[in-house]
Amino acid sequence: MSQRRGARMIAMATLVVMVGLLLVLVNASPNPSENADSPLLGQPAPAIETTTLDNKQFNLARRKGSWVVLNFFNSTCVPCRNEHPLLLEFAATEALATDKAELYTVINDDSDEAVAAYFQTFGGDWPKLRDQNGSIAISFGIAKVPETWIIDPNGYVRLRIAGQLSDGLLEEQLSALRSSFG
Repeated sequence: MSQRRGARMIAMATLVVMVGLLLVLVNASPNPSENADSPLLGQPAPAIETTTLDNKQFNLARRKGSWVVLNFFNSTCVPCRNEHPLLLEFAATEALATDKAELYTVINDDSDEAVAAYFQTFGGDWPKLRDQNGSIAISFGIAKVPETWIIDPNGYVRLRIAGQLSDGLLEEQLSALRSSFG
């Protein structure tokens, strides 16, 4: 009888632990949008020379004079898909700005075909940058997608947002950076 009682107690303890873990997971924010530390902050942006999905040359150094927003993306990434409407809104707002930021998607571990199909279906006419060997992601220290980076008109990295964007976050952060820039 005592062996049976011990087995019941172990089963109950296991159940309590599993329910506790489930509660933690349910209440956790799966993709917090937050400014994340990086040794790149305040430093010149890594060199990027690549091609876009439509086979145009891209060189980040030639974007000096403009605010640049890089959004690392994969077409199968659920948080990337969730934040896409926010990027569409951002792109539409920036198209009307006098000091507009240039938005670029950096394709992270995905095929040209899958990304093209995604953007054809869900919209977004900004350039998509190929990162075929992963060197762009490595140079920015991408942990996982999505990540969004802002580079100032002098070519310095000013902000890293790790995780899914929240409503208005990108606009708010860019506005604050513009104000402090000068």
